[in-house]
Amino acid sequence: MSSLMVLGSAAAADFPIKEIKLVVPWNVGGSNDISARLISRILADEGVTVVVDNVPGATGTIGMTKVANAEPDGYTIGMGTSSTIAMIAQGLTPLKNEQFAPIARVTTDQLLLLVPKDSPTKDLTSFEAMVKKNPGKISIGTPGSNNLNHIFAVMTGDVVNSEIITVPYTGGAKVIVDLAGKQITAAVLKPSESKAQMDSNMVMPLGVFANERIKSLPNVPTFKEKGFNVFPYGPLVQMAYLVAPAKTPPEIQERLISIFNKAIQDPRFKAASEDGGAKVDSLTGKALGTEIVSVTNTLAIVGKKVFTEKK
Repeated sequence: MSSLMVLGSAAAADFPIKEIKLVVPWNVGGSNDISARLISRILADEGVTVVVDNVPGATGTIGMTKVANAEPDGYTIGMGTSSTIAMIAQGLTPLKNEQFAPIARVTTDQLLLLVPKDSPTKDLTSFEAMVKKNPGKISIGTPGSNNLNHIFAVMTGDVVNSEIITVPYTGGAKVIVDLAGKQITAAVLKPSESKAQMDSNMVMPLGVFANERIKSLPNVPTFKEKGFNVFPYGPLVQMAYLVAPAKTPPEIQERLISIFNKAIQDPRFKAASEDGGAKVDSLTGKALGTEIVSVTNTLAIVGKKVFTEKK
């Protein structure tokens, strides 16, 4: 038995004995940051200190690289997303899924197409007309590039057979500020990172990139019901999940799963997530790892269809 395994066995019973760093590879104020900080507050009530460390850049891969290279002792974990998976699937980062030990899924989210409140378009039909009349002039902001948000932005143009301009940012918090300020025409974001601006009547959702409406936004139609096919290669859903460095001892991984899944299943977290349009389940450990591989395979196909074959 290696010294690291012995250390893991001995330390697991008392883990954690110090603060856990949770790396969020996006800006402060975005949906993933909001989820991480709520988890941190819930765990504080259990006597577990979790410090959120925002490390944005390169569609989440800078922060996740920090996690992959961290000491595998359980005291540094990260919040991966479908953006992380998309970058890995398309070979746009040296990172591999094998560099991480899956802990727990945080949320799954449907994505919205949003415009400023006084946009000349008030629904998907009028947005379609605007895009057709202004090929190559309509800008759609996304947190990151070559991820689900970017894929859906490109497909928004594809469904009306017109080219749009995609504008990548380092996080949803920056996208929503520029959208409300009319610096971009539209944006593809999660409900949770645009809810405050929707509630303040600063931005307006036009459609949901999903087959079903969002429970907390029952009046916002899906692209599908309006006759637009944004899933030509199969359904896609955004998700966030927690991982540790791959060589973290199994005993410590199990402690992390227990600690963080308990917080994710807490009624306070579930209520806040669902109010923000997200879904919460209990997918952990090996089952989560299997899901990550499945999503990676799907995004490898979709990324090639949407980006590579159109160049």
